[in-house]
Amino acid sequence: MSKIKIKYFGPIKSGYQENDGWLDIKKVTLFIGNQGSGKSTVAKLISTFIWIEKALVRGDITEKWLGAENRLKNTFLNYHRLENYLSDSTIIEYHGDAYNFKYENKKLSVKEIKNKNYALPQIMYVPAERNFIFHVKSPEDLKLKSASLKEFLNEFDNAKKSMTEVITLPINDTDIEYDTSKDILKIKTEDCKIDITEASSGFQSLVPLYLVSNYLSESVENQSQNKESMSIEEMNRFKKGAKEVWSNDSLTDEQKRLAISALSSKFNKTAFINIVEEPELNLFPSSQWQLLKSLFEFNNLNVGNKLIMTTHSPYIVNYLSVAIQAGYLKEKINSNDSLQKELFDIVPDKSIIDSNDISVYQFDERTGSIAKLKDYEGIPSDENFLNKSLADGNSMFDSLLEIEQEL
Repeated sequence: MSKIKIKYFGPIKSGYQENDGWLDIKKVTLFIGNQGSGKSTVAKLISTFIWIEKALVRGDITEKWLGAENRLKNTFLNYHRLENYLSDSTIIEYHGDAYNFKYENKKLSVKEIKNKNYALPQIMYVPAERNFIFHVKSPEDLKLKSASLKEFLNEFDNAKKSMTEVITLPINDTDIEYDTSKDILKIKTEDCKIDITEASSGFQSLVPLYLVSNYLSESVENQSQNKESMSIEEMNRFKKGAKEVWSNDSLTDEQKRLAISALSSKFNKTAFINIVEEPELNLFPSSQWQLLKSLFEFNNLNVGNKLIMTTHSPYIVNYLSVAIQAGYLKEKINSNDSLQKELFDIVPDKSIIDSNDISVYQFDERTGSIAKLKDYEGIPSDENFLNKSLADGNSMFDSLLEIEQEL
């Protein structure tokens, strides 16, 4: 199991106070907290180190090249625009499945782990800004500073072009179809068919997240069925080509990354790492649950898949508890067909989660610290920041009623 330790990096100060500072990155990992508390910062760091680890395993880069001064800052952290978060006191450690990394005293050290069962991942970072992408025709239309947003736009374009038939979305019995001649997505209901740009903000948030997650999870599942790998001769040719790309000073870092990606297309990816900012964005609570069930289903397609989410929604935490409780009941019900049907009507079998596969962490923007959310027999505690905010609202209303009674 991979894990990360962070201190004095941007909004993260003292970091996690238990487990010697290590945050466990499980099959489902959830970060909750206020704006500016560091949720996305940690999610982006995890994405960065998973990508670096993959690049080392494939031979895209070497340990020597990676260890050069400011390489982490200038080549990798700026991908998510995190380079300015580094300070003299920053400590970052990441233990992956194939490599361990430690950044301290402005130096990055790398240690290889001999692991024959390493699952080469497809990594996707889904940004909160996804709901505006329907107002541009292609990634090239935007001069974006965020490389991660550009990559999401590219994958969204790939997901659209892979659509050969109508896809049913997980909310409101709504279909979506792609008009290849006009490069337009259309929302279809029983009553009408409209351009996605005319649809609600909820659909504009959900559609790119759903399509990309569905497309990449299925792509990885298909690749994982193909056991054929590179021959030694192909591997040597790839490493030679990668070396030539990285030594070509006429290419930008982004152009090098795209060239390497094209070279490494022969590698079969066997895990999908889906990192999602605010899956609840612009969605009604019941729609959040329908989307979440889909994300859990995609995550369950492969053993090595992981779903990492940041959220401001108390419903996401509560629905996560529902999926965990369903997993507990599934084990107890066992072969009782009638009870299984009742259970799967509430939580589909493909969306059920094992409580051992969950980590939920709370971020405190005031102290820059992180705490693991307590659980009861695997169910996340109701005593979390999000539920406390709801309780605070109720308390304020009670106080107003007391004032009214004194009038």
